Amino acid sequence: MTKIIEPSELIINPDGSVFHLHLLPQQLADKIILVGDPGRVDLVASFFDTRDWSVQSREFKTVGGTLRGTPVMCLSHGIGPDNIDIVITELDALANVDFATRTVKPQHRTLEMVRIGTSGALQPDILVGTPVIAEKAIGFDGVLNYYAGRNSVSDLGYESALCAHTNWNPLWAKPYVVDAHSDLVERIGRDDMLRGNTISAVGFYGPQGREVRLPLANPDLNNRIESFRYNGCRITNYEMESAPLQGLSALMGHKAMTVCSIIANRMNHNSTPNYRTAITDLITTVLDRLVP
Repeated sequence: MTKIIEPSELIINPDGSVFHLHLLPQQLADKIILVGDPGRVDLVASFFDTRDWSVQSREFKTVGGTLRGTPVMCLSHGIGPDNIDIVITELDALANVDFATRTVKPQHRTLEMVRIGTSGALQPDILVGTPVIAEKAIGFDGVLNYYAGRNSVSDLGYESALCAHTNWNPLWAKPYVVDAHSDLVERIGRDDMLRGNTISAVGFYGPQGREVRLPLANPDLNNRIESFRYNGCRITNYEMESAPLQGLSALMGHKAMTVCSIIANRMNHNSTPNYRTAITDLITTVLDRLVP
């Protein structure tokens, strides 16, 4: 029997667009750049050959156009893993759900999504301005744990070793570890990018070990993370979105990866707020390699 996706489970707006993103199925492109800041969407779109439409709803801004004759989009997801749950689920629905019948389409459509972001390094030798690919993304957010099949796309040995090494607090969500799609990593990553293991935190301050007024429950967590090694790999940086992006995409049959420009080093306590040039260079590099 064909499953009908109920209106309460997938909300479709009166104009036929998906609930949060306000995108129509016919607007969807297969190649998508994701950014956190809505203000960065226009910067990405400035490199498109044509800019055909723009839609904004809340923090979700999307511009669609073409690059070298290929349809492309740039979409802002805002801050945090909860927003990624919304964005990836609704993009997948646009690709693989028939909105008229509310049924899954018989032919699966695969999206290619590259998130370009900013990040803080967790190793003292990683210089500010370095582009780091989240070849493995480590979710401290727990989003993937709500979905069946999370173990099938996760590195369970890595998870166990990390929990043991950090003396993982049982009050926190169980971490999950998901690889970026290898095809995208090979196409986007070259010797000008560091392949890393990236943590997606559930917040910016306490969840990343920042102490402002409130004391931390586990103040030595970042030191434990810095010293962790698994199969010769170390954890390189913090951000807030790569793990749910890569995990949900893997479960849904899409290709996804994240590459971040390092704007701070948490171990050396240095940072630069003037990172626009590095981000602009990273955008042009990713676009050239995603749409050659």
